[in-house]
Amino acid sequence: MKFCSEGTIAYLQGNLTHSGVTRNIIDSLALFLQQISTDGGKNIRIDCGKILAFDISGMQLLYVWMECARFRGMEPELVNLSESLQLAMQLNSGVL
Repeated sequence: MKFCSEGTIAYLQGNLTHSGVTRNIIDSLALFLQQISTDGGKNIRIDCGKILAFDISGMQLLYVWMECARFRGMEPELVNLSESLQLAMQLNSGVL
């Protein structure tokens, strides 16, 4: 998985899977939250339009990252979700 950001938008690209998420990505996500909260940002958008594959581990990471944003006083919003990712999130809402 790759991660990049522009302002208050985070772009996720690639495989949001157990094997696709690296420590470097996790560190980048944490740094993004730190920068946004330091800048006083309250709303962030997470663009999932280029996620190619996902699994429960990747979805749990995304959930935890969004919760971390909320703990910092931000409101994360997922945008450009594929139908399959939307459905998976609905089906696993009790797990996440």
